[in-house]
Amino acid sequence: MKKKRNIVYWLLPLGWMGIIFAFSAQPYEKQDIRPILGNTLDLTMLEPYLNWIHFTYAQSEVSVEALGIAGLLEFFIRKGAHFGVFFILMCFFIVAWIKSSSFKQHSIVLIALLLSVIYAFLDEYHQGFTENRTPYIGDVVIDSAGAITAGFIFLCFSHWKTRRKS
Repeated sequence: MKKKRNIVYWLLPLGWMGIIFAFSAQPYEKQDIRPILGNTLDLTMLEPYLNWIHFTYAQSEVSVEALGIAGLLEFFIRKGAHFGVFFILMCFFIVAWIKSSSFKQHSIVLIALLLSVIYAFLDEYHQGFTENRTPYIGDVVIDSAGAITAGFIFLCFSHWKTRRKS
């Protein structure tokens, strides 16, 4: 009976992967939050603080001048979402492996990281088939950074917990 209950923990990463897949299947226009940002909030006060930001991402200029304040904020919100979504996926994989295997924590983190990064690649590949979406390796790097951060925090917390017990 215990094994059956432990398998339920796999619904966490699998369900989360389904959510990621659903969002990746949406055209950009359905996810565009610039109108909400620009029409509901007066963002002009942020311009002096954000004018210094200027770089290229996916062969496009990222700056207030190129995107406007709402576009710049949306860029960082979207990239933060990439990071956060894969941070959570990594956490769910870690929980599922801990509950359903007897692997050591370092092995669990490596396996969970490998699965998260593979899914990040698959997610970007999938976006290539979605209208007005483009796969980009830079997003895989951001996704992977989110997963690595989750694994690092887990290992630090586990190490701290073990040292505290001794």
